[in-house]
Order: sequence, then C-alpha cells, then structure tokens
Amino acid sequence: MTEKKSPRLRNVDKIKPPYPLNKFPENFGFCVGREIVYLLATKGNSTLEGEEWEEIFATCIGAEWKPSNVGLDDVVLSECAWGAKTVKANVPSKQKNVRLISGRNSIDYSYGESSSNDTNPNHLGNLVLTIWNERVSAIRKLHKHVRTIVLIKSHNLEEVAIFEFDTIRHEPDLFYWEWNKNKNLEGFEITTKIHRFTWQRHGSQFTIVEEVPDDCLIIKIKTPAKFDKERVLKGIGFDETWVTVIKRNA
Repeated sequence: MTEKKSPRLRNVDKIKPPYPLNKFPENFGFCVGREIVYLLATKGNSTLEGEEWEEIFATCIGAEWKPSNVGLDDVVLSECAWGAKTVKANVPSKQKNVRLISGRNSIDYSYGESSSNDTNPNHLGNLVLTIWNERVSAIRKLHKHVRTIVLIKSHNLEEVAIFEFDTIRHEPDLFYWEWNKNKNLEGFEITTKIHRFTWQRHGSQFTIVEEVPDDCLIIKIKTPAKFDKERVLKGIGFDETWVTVIKRNA
C-alpha cells in the first residue's frame, strides 16, 4: 500500500507536536494493552466504547481527557488535540481502510436548503464538505496540531490496531459526488476515483473513509479471568452500612 503522506501546514511548522505523527511514545502500546486487560477483567464483557477509548488514550500519553461536543478535540496535550474513533473489524491487523463516522452534517439546518435526490450531487457534496471544513478550521484556531486517533478492535478485544492522522480540511474542488443505489451521497477523489466520503441524506450522517497505514500499531491481548464480585466486595471491606435505602412517601 502506498503510504499516505500528511500535508505540511505552515501555521504549525514552528511548534512541534508532543511526538511525530504515528510514532507513539515509549511503552504506549503496553499501556493501552494493560488498560484493555483491566477493562476486560472489571467490566464483564468485551465492549470498548468511544469515551472509554478517549480516556485510555489520554492516560497512555499523559494528556487531558476533556470530551467535546464537536468530537475533534476530546484529548489535549500541550498544543495538540485529538479526536478519537473506534471501529470494529474481524482481524484488525488485516484491515486496509476504515469508515469513520464524523458527525451530522445537516444541509437543511446549516444552509436551509433541500437535500432531495433530485438536487445536483456535486452541489450538495460541496456543502457537506464545507460544514466539515468549518469545524476543522474552528478547532485549528484553538490548537496548533489536530489529529484523529483510531482504534480498530476485534469483537473480543484480543487484537487491536491503532493509528493516527492529521485532521485536515478537504477542499471541495478535489472531489466529485454521486448518488448510490441506497440514495446516499458518495464523494470520490477526482484524480484517483477512490471513494472517500459517504453522506446519508436521512440522518445527515457524514462518514470519511481513511486508509490504514502499513505501520499501524498492532497489540495482541490475552483475555483475563473476570473479577469475582464477592471477593472484590470483601477486599474493599464492603458491609451493609455502605448502602442506605430511603423509601419515598407513597
């Protein structure tokens, strides 16, 4: 696979990020694995949701976890911010690309325009990208570096893959748009014809397709035994005085 190069950005050249892109700090992989083992042992199931991944990532790079409504700066360290995404795959280490849900881009709300299937797809696609670009520009005013950190997880969490990329604007004149058979809008690179975006008219969900780099971090995890509930309660000294039940008046 051809390595996808990140663009040089003039406004960030003078301020260095905490570490080079996709070159994670020492012991980062071990830390992530350790946190997932703890989660598996204490949670009782093999689910790992978005906010849990945000918190794990923040812990393992020594950053601040501050969930954001925009979703592009959930983790902050110095002049760098990350949005965090999770996706499922049968075998994360073999995944070549991922579809990242990037929020609602409502043309009706943002522009007051109709988004029917009779509308010119290129016009609508340009509006969808403009909404995305405005969000990215707003976050870049607050942080010199903005990245997306992706966790590809197997269904049982025995294998995960991790990679990151610069969160950038996507200039509309580099893409063309078509309606697919499901009446969703798809965006393609003009030069390569590669599918890069999907926008669902019903729900306004915007999805970006990202290639997985060949050097993504792969972590294998042994599933631990579950904590015994009674043993844990006994270990922390739990007794009946810890719980007070108050009956409301009928």
